[in-house]
Amino acid sequence: MKREFGKWLGWAYYLALLFFLQLPILLLIIFSFNDSVLLVFPLKGFTLDWYRQLLGARELLNAARNSLMVGLISSAVATGLGTMGAIAISRYNFPGRQFFLNIATLPLVIPYVVLGVAMLILFQALGITLSLWTITIGHAIINIPYVMLIVAARLSGFANNLEEAAMDLGATYWGTLMRITLPISAPALVAAFLSSFTLSFDEFSLAFFLAGTDNTLPVYLYSQLRFPNRLPLAITTAAVVILVSVAILLVSEWLRRLGVERNARQGR
Repeated sequence: MKREFGKWLGWAYYLALLFFLQLPILLLIIFSFNDSVLLVFPLKGFTLDWYRQLLGARELLNAARNSLMVGLISSAVATGLGTMGAIAISRYNFPGRQFFLNIATLPLVIPYVVLGVAMLILFQALGITLSLWTITIGHAIINIPYVMLIVAARLSGFANNLEEAAMDLGATYWGTLMRITLPISAPALVAAFLSSFTLSFDEFSLAFFLAGTDNTLPVYLYSQLRFPNRLPLAITTAAVVILVSVAILLVSEWLRRLGVERNARQGR
């Protein structure tokens, strides 16, 4: 009886937590169809006009294009550097390995506001003009630890005797890396890239401090919150970004599970 009560209590807690976490997102999507600039119930009516205006908002589309460019470049850089770091910590026991791992994962624990201020001071001290490239550098830095953890988890899932066997048969290290290690880790690499892109596209704190004259989408949306008549358009944009982000995360999770299942089959 106590076990059944605990089970139902756990389900009730889980559903309540899910409800309170997802309710703001659900309300955001609902109000994107509201035929009014006032975000109150009851809804005035159903309309798709905000979505039509979204397609004609040039400044907003430019900000979205900037976020897309920053996300793709920073994710590609982070995936490359993070993969190299993951291979190093997973396959080699070198002096300072633990120190390297601690330093590489620091962006996971440092608040992005603090990191943004620190990078702003650094760029100003070096005389580097703030632009989309400074945002790209910042996003690549915070994405590297995520890539390392995702790829390292995949590399630890299969034994390195496959690589040793390939090199025993005459393959070079780089040939083994390109033909054995990276193909086996491909689902994790794609998942790491998609996760990095999602984080970069939605990130605000670093972009706020490191942006120059060209804003990313989150910074642009924040600037529009001061104007009540533009609020519905900002909400509609946020709803679209949320749906796209959820879709990317679902694909990333599917790829991660695909890698786990492939690893299990290889283990058998």
